[in-house]
Amino acid sequence: MPTTHWTIDASHSGVHFSVRHLVIAKVRGKFTNFNGTLELDETDLTRSKVDVSIDVASVNTSEDKRDAHLRSGDFFDAEKFPTATFKSTSISKTGEGYLVKGDLSVHGVTKEVDLHATFEGKGKDPRGGERAAFQAKTSINREDWGMKFNIPLDGGGVVVGTRIDLELEVEAVKAT
Repeated sequence: MPTTHWTIDASHSGVHFSVRHLVIAKVRGKFTNFNGTLELDETDLTRSKVDVSIDVASVNTSEDKRDAHLRSGDFFDAEKFPTATFKSTSISKTGEGYLVKGDLSVHGVTKEVDLHATFEGKGKDPRGGERAAFQAKTSINREDWGMKFNIPLDGGGVVVGTRIDLELEVEAVKAT
């Protein structure tokens, strides 16, 4: 079966993250502006491809001052590097899920990451269109992408953790 083209429906999808704050708590956020495509081999998902683009200026942690700081040169440097991208390089079956390897480009740096993904199913929407859903998770070290800002705390630790947990909920629409 040839591959089919799908477009991510951003209004029914999410790109979320969490990071440790003051060592003891987590701050959660999301990106509100992103898009992407999937080229799916519906008989063998390991022969599929994923391509996603995220507007880093759309970062939202529900705190305006923190979001402005995240857009600054201390973190994303959104003026200089406005887009983060992920392009899959391989997909393999792992038990009930998939390992999606790909190149994540953020802050002018590209590194390979592994997304642990599951196919959640597909079905028809009320207008007769076909939709498919996926979930994916990974953890990265933000310093690997040159985002090294931090403030040491009295007694040890730092203000912002280096490990970022990423979680994606994707609903895609099949091209007609």
